[in-house]
Amino acid sequence: MAASNKERLTTFIKRVWNEGEEAAVEEFVAATYTVSHDPGDPWHCKKLDRRGYRERLRLSRAPFPDQAFTIVRIVEEEDAVVITWSWTATHLGDIPGFPATGKPIEMTGVTLYTFDENQQITGHWQIADRLGVYQQLREAVRGD
Repeated sequence: MAASNKERLTTFIKRVWNEGEEAAVEEFVAATYTVSHDPGDPWHCKKLDRRGYRERLRLSRAPFPDQAFTIVRIVEEEDAVVITWSWTATHLGDIPGFPATGKPIEMTGVTLYTFDENQQITGHWQIADRLGVYQQLREAVRGD
């Protein structure tokens, strides 16, 4: 019996985003991935092929290589899976305006992922507390 989209998404988050397994992008991400809504994300409102998705993964993980998403709640309906999540990471790499501080950073958010008939992830719509991340980074750089 095939895994549900919920199960596939849970595995995707673990392998791709938490462990940084770039090769797994081929297994989970559709040929075209649409970032429908993700304010503050450089890929907001863009379409990515798998190579572009891997680049997004690399650039997103570079300053926070130990990042970990924890799924707080997960709901599946038809071709969509919604997760609420918390994210923790250590600021180990430079971000423009924020040299690496070695400080822990936290964030929360909600993401709706869509799937095609082959259980490939076709995109997401997300709200994340990027302002909170910015404030934590600013405090860490200033030594507050």
